[in-house]
Amino acid sequence: MPDLTAFTLASTVAAVLAMALGAMLPALAMGLAISKALDALARQPEAEKAIMRTLFIGLAMIESLAIYVLVIVLIVLFRNPLLEYLIK
Repeated sequence: MPDLTAFTLASTVAAVLAMALGAMLPALAMGLAISKALDALARQPEAEKAIMRTLFIGLAMIESLAIYVLVIVLIVLFRNPLLEYLIK
């Protein structure tokens, strides 16, 4: 049986980095999207419905990326599929 400590440590570090980037980058993207939407609302208040609809769809897409990152990190941390290949 090979030593799994280094692999587990590398997986944990990669998961932590992925979670940090997965939380930070969508937050920045949401802030930028909201800022641009407020700019657009200030310039064209008559287009409020279209701007808000587009903003909410964009925010949902950005949030789904963060959730995908969370799911992948949880899989890597608790049920890493690569460990089965190392144990054989």
